[in-house]
Amino acid sequence: MSGSSKPAPLPPWGVAVAGATGAVLANAMVYPLDIVKTRLQVQVRSKKTHGVPLTTNDQHYNSTLDAISKIIADEGVSGLYSGLSGSLLGVASTNFAYFYWYSVVRTAYTKYRNSGLPPSTPAELSLGAIAGALAQLFTIPVAVVTTRQQTQPKHDKKGIIETGKEVVNSEDGWAGLWRGLKASLVLVVNPSITYGAYQRLRELLYPGKVSLRPSEAFLLGALSKALATVATQPLIVAKVGLQSRPPPARNGVPFKSFSEVMSYIIEHEGYMGLFKGIGPQLLKGILVQGLLMMTKERMELLFVLLFAYMRMVKERQLKKAAAVVREKALPLAEDAVQKVKGAAPVITK
Repeated sequence: MSGSSKPAPLPPWGVAVAGATGAVLANAMVYPLDIVKTRLQVQVRSKKTHGVPLTTNDQHYNSTLDAISKIIADEGVSGLYSGLSGSLLGVASTNFAYFYWYSVVRTAYTKYRNSGLPPSTPAELSLGAIAGALAQLFTIPVAVVTTRQQTQPKHDKKGIIETGKEVVNSEDGWAGLWRGLKASLVLVVNPSITYGAYQRLRELLYPGKVSLRPSEAFLLGALSKALATVATQPLIVAKVGLQSRPPPARNGVPFKSFSEVMSYIIEHEGYMGLFKGIGPQLLKGILVQGLLMMTKERMELLFVLLFAYMRMVKERQLKKAAAVVREKALPLAEDAVQKVKGAAPVITK
């Protein structure tokens, strides 16, 4: 292989596996931040209800550190990992679907354009939005169940199956598993901004570089996720409110739309309430995205090397098979020639 040759592009499933693996590892490492940001986002601080709790949990948290200490004191360290299995399942399925469809639509777009140039920023955002929408349609039920698990009071903890049944047995029925779908479809701008910014920053900071070092991939992932999180935080808060249990102050009446959630939060907390939990949300997003892209880059490189090795092994096997066929066929061919010569009539003048 010459030094100027580029690694063969991965098939969509290879990109998807690499992305899903990176996402699972990254989210597992920072999962307690996910619990904290979710619980901060479902609680509402207000004096309008005269003592009736507006949070779905017994505790009310004042900050990230306060939430961590209270969760450990109330539920033990395991409380920081409530709903972990369901969350990682959702992360794996969502990221596999996202990276698969992103690879498919980006490859198709590039072939259609046939210009040899990378897609423009608007095109990158559009491709990311399409891939995100396709991924959400198939994976949002897991996200709904996980959010319910993360906000369950300690005396009412349930597994994935039981929580799923609880959602289905609510007034929404099976449609409850797709609660927040509209908000989720709107939120596809988050990964589209993230990966659009990632591609742009990569071309700006590391032009022409095929394989990034772990630190470079981490930096790009963190910067791109920070931009996307700040831009979409109100929608993230509204989506969590939709998918969690309704606050006790609503007497069991669930929210019907993310605009209703946002109006409720603004009424009780003001506009800044739409940015609650942004600290752990931002920290979690930066760490996860940085680790994800760092791991994804390594996984993609491993897949490229694996595919190259498999091709090399296959070529060797084909050469050996050809040599065996040649060895067996040559004597037969010579014998056939001799028989033809022996059978040919001798012509005399």
